[in-house]
Amino acid sequence: MLSKKLIVAIPFALLLAAGVAQAGGDAAKGQELAADCAGCHGDDGKGDADIPGIAGLDPAEHVKMLQGYKSGDIADESGMMQDYVIELSDQDMADLAAYYATLGK
Repeated sequence: MLSKKLIVAIPFALLLAAGVAQAGGDAAKGQELAADCAGCHGDDGKGDADIPGIAGLDPAEHVKMLQGYKSGDIADESGMMQDYVIELSDQDMADLAAYYATLGK
């Protein structure tokens, strides 16, 4: 009886662990993706007087903002952010957020 429970529980635990691992971002992959962001936010992610800085943002908040631009829930008057994020997957967003979190504000 115990072995049947383990047979069911182990695959479930592995699937759960895989989902948690994918939810986190890979900063190295994010650095590769950041080339498109650097044109506006700068190589250091600090922006300028007209463009907000994204360096050092909390990754969860950063992903939430990117998703908001993609869905249109966050207003984007210029349309530039939506143009950039429309092709990003949730994993791409997590990777970008992980990378920018490593940069100092």
